Amino acid sequence: MNSGIQNIVISLGAMQVARRIPFDDPEVLNYVRIGYVASQVVIMGVYFYVSYKVRQKNDQTVLKYVDAPNPMSPDSGGLVTTTVRDYDLSETSKLLRAVYFGVAMMAFFHLYMKYTQPLFIQALMGLKNLYDAKLVTIHVLGKPAEGDLKRPFKTASMFGAAAGPQTDAASITEAEKKIGAKKED
Repeated sequence: MNSGIQNIVISLGAMQVARRIPFDDPEVLNYVRIGYVASQVVIMGVYFYVSYKVRQKNDQTVLKYVDAPNPMSPDSGGLVTTTVRDYDLSETSKLLRAVYFGVAMMAFFHLYMKYTQPLFIQALMGLKNLYDAKLVTIHVLGKPAEGDLKRPFKTASMFGAAAGPQTDAASITEAEKKIGAKKED
């Protein structure tokens, strides 16, 4: 099943379960808070561990790809030359930023707006996202980087085909020609 569809199914299921949890009871609410904080600490700990493992392996294999253009930015979508180590560290950084943003949003929703159900739902969704993270699969679970785990990672679309960077030789050559043409101007 597609990851996006799994997220929707898990969210809807968690909402149904959350309706039955008595958040009015201060003791239950404290347990949910502890569960949320514990899940976020585990998630960040695993991502920091992945970052440590990437630095420890220090894979300097060159990785070339043409980044997918962003329709909002005219300068995006060019040739990217990096190493596996730097690519993995940047992907880990993106994952950590997503966790930080989620924690900030939950702090706003829970502390300022007094919503309690999202604590339960986001604790589950965070663990599900941790399980889906390709870097965790490679560096923690030890699976080889082939197939869906091959770098650069493709992002799955809700509607089927995965979109992402192009790694074929023709696309890379074309991007190198564009860079060469810009340098001549």
